[in-house]
Amino acid sequence: MHFTINGQSHEVEPDIRTSLLDLLREHVGLTGSKKGCDHGQCGACTVLINGRRVNSCLTLAVMHQDDDITTIEGLGTPDNLSPMQAAFVKHDGYQCGYCTPGQICSAMGMLDEVKKGWGSHVSKDLTNPELTDEEISERMSGNICRCSAYPNIVDAIREVAGADA
Repeated sequence: MHFTINGQSHEVEPDIRTSLLDLLREHVGLTGSKKGCDHGQCGACTVLINGRRVNSCLTLAVMHQDDDITTIEGLGTPDNLSPMQAAFVKHDGYQCGYCTPGQICSAMGMLDEVKKGWGSHVSKDLTNPELTDEEISERMSGNICRCSAYPNIVDAIREVAGADA
């Protein structure tokens, strides 16, 4: 099977029941995406598929052979952090760091959703949502941080989005 992950081509032959998360971690060696709950409830495994955030533990790898898959490793490197990664560091948007890859991938996908004008449950204007703290928190609610770094995560996202406090 052929996969495009972080802009690179990968030929892998996993069992057809392999989740995308297990393909990334066990077959491709990209361990940034974490296996938290393995039920889609924590968001630690969030990756971007064609720019949209997806819990990789809930989707079969075989379904994404023709998709563009981006993991935390594809967003930046330790020597060249993406703006979102740098903002998480600056605002201490991590504690233990376990959820951070999923939080950052989800934040990237969420900002794209806002850019496209997609409303959320708390959007007052469904065609042109304003990126308030409440809006960011609602949109990031699928990503759990057991260390409770939420205010710092919101600050990091707000900085990258250029939104006002």
